[in-house]
Amino acid sequence: MTGSLTMMDSMAKVVTDEAFLQKAEYLSDEMMMIISDLETHCSNLSLAEDKGIGVIEKRLDVLQEKIVAWDSDQSMIWDRDPEEASEYLTVVDEVRQVVESLGSLHAKVRDDDCNELVRRAHSSLQMAMARLEEEFVHLLVQYQQPVEPDHVSFRSTEDDPVDDLSCSSFDEEPIVGKIRSEISLHSEEFVIDLVHPTAVFDLKCIARMMLMSGYDKECCQAYINVRKEALDECLLFLRIEKWSIEEVLQMDWSLLNSKIKRWNRAMKVFIRVYLNSERRLCDLVLGDHSLSGRDSCFVETTKGSIFQMLNFGEAVSIGSPKPEKLFRILDMYEGLSHLIPDVESLFSEELGSSILTECQEVLSRLGECIRLILTEFKNAIRSNTSTNAFAGGGIHPLTKYVMNYIKALADYSETLDLLLEDQDDNDLSESSKAILGSLEKSTPVVHYLLSITSIVESNLEGRSMLYRDGALQHIFLMNNIFYMVQKVKDSELQKFLGEEWIKEHSKTYRHHSISYERTSWNPVLLFLKDEGICNPGSNSPSKTVLKERFKNFNLVFEEVYKSQTSWVIPNSQLRVELRISISLKVLQAYRTFMGRYSSHLDSVRQKDKYIKYSPDDLEEFLLDLFEGSAKSLHSFRRRIISIHNKDQ
Repeated sequence: MTGSLTMMDSMAKVVTDEAFLQKAEYLSDEMMMIISDLETHCSNLSLAEDKGIGVIEKRLDVLQEKIVAWDSDQSMIWDRDPEEASEYLTVVDEVRQVVESLGSLHAKVRDDDCNELVRRAHSSLQMAMARLEEEFVHLLVQYQQPVEPDHVSFRSTEDDPVDDLSCSSFDEEPIVGKIRSEISLHSEEFVIDLVHPTAVFDLKCIARMMLMSGYDKECCQAYINVRKEALDECLLFLRIEKWSIEEVLQMDWSLLNSKIKRWNRAMKVFIRVYLNSERRLCDLVLGDHSLSGRDSCFVETTKGSIFQMLNFGEAVSIGSPKPEKLFRILDMYEGLSHLIPDVESLFSEELGSSILTECQEVLSRLGECIRLILTEFKNAIRSNTSTNAFAGGGIHPLTKYVMNYIKALADYSETLDLLLEDQDDNDLSESSKAILGSLEKSTPVVHYLLSITSIVESNLEGRSMLYRDGALQHIFLMNNIFYMVQKVKDSELQKFLGEEWIKEHSKTYRHHSISYERTSWNPVLLFLKDEGICNPGSNSPSKTVLKERFKNFNLVFEEVYKSQTSWVIPNSQLRVELRISISLKVLQAYRTFMGRYSSHLDSVRQKDKYIKYSPDDLEEFLLDLFEGSAKSLHSFRRRIISIHNKDQ
């Protein structure tokens, strides 16, 4: 070994000779690099010689003894005196330096003594790294913070009964209200300490030592294992179970509805609070690692829990496209689309590409599911027919369901404009086409809403034909069109369908109101006409004709009363307006007829048999119409007779 060093010294002397250096300009670049490396090599070797292997060996003996002593103690070093933890790191750092020195020396000098010393040094360092990893894991677990911070409530509201528009049948009127619960979580405000700050410095020191010692994989894997379990606990707190796609597809709607509401809120909290906080913790603890190393560690820590969340979204998206699911899935789509920028800021394009890709794919599947549901909704309205007329001619459940449904759709107009592609005009009525053409701006949402109202109107026309009474057909259409108009006027739908739609449909329900009056009351008023009252060739009224006229009027009025008290007009304003209109026509005609002809029956026996009702009586009777409860005037007649007999 001594001979080798002497030879090296001689070579070093040669390469530093002034005359030689003067000729260096004539040497090739390759030769200059060889000479430079040789110079450095000789310098390091001289340093190692100065220290001497013997000195290194003695120092290693002391360090190894300390490492073994600490390793035999079962209690955690970082749970004891902070100075002891600092001393332990100092000892480990010395072992690391010894390993580095021996490694450099071993590359130049290869003999059995040096080999054994290198093996011992590596063994000591490995023992120290194992202990540091154990301490690292202990600190991560011991100082893990509770998952719910005091200033944010993460409790899900999925069991809230309000704002639910997810009825599974047209026979159920949904509760009207905005479905989405906006959760404005700004990452700067909601970064929380997942590990107590007092432990972060120690964790960083341990991580730095492991990284400097070449144990970066072991350090990162230990960190990943602990933090993955912590994120699993977070999902449990957010009540996110591990559902398989098959299990989600088999859920009944009430359960799935609840799960989706929970998922919508949990995704926001998980990404904007927990993942953002996890990113910060990773950067703090592994701050001495390379950026790509930290990114890789963060991806491995979080991707399992993220994929678990996204797996549920995918399962929902491939389920049956039933209309009752639409608003929940719209919430999922909007929520995820709003969170994708957060995901992009958390994960690098290269290492986080699988997560970003999966987010985009799930978003795309949810969008396709929404489009299918919107198509299915049209088909469901179109195919919802019946062979029985809706009792009373009131507002059909289909009308209520659909109008509340599209009213809620208006809240999602921006999203739906992105998702709805070019639509054909097959579902539009001629009036809707004209309305569409009159609008300054026609969007996919406007086109869709007009097509829905056109389908509903067509459906209502078909249902109206189930009534045998023509007057009731008009009452039914008047009620339902009026309801549609009110829903549009009182909501955001007005902004989309426009004033022209309201004007046209207001005309429509008024037309049915007028048509009802003509169909129902013109036959009654025929008996109060002057024509045919007088005998041929005479100016005096015929008592026989008058008796027949009053008798027939009573019969027809009583029949109308009996049937139309069972009809219903739910809107009080519309009901009052129609009663007033009927009263003006009927009472005026009745008063006029009685004023002209009632005296001609004064001599007729049992006059009250023909003139049964006064105008005031009729006015009272008309107030009973459209209340939905059938009544008869026979009981009124019996009451009049009873009072008359009692007076006598």
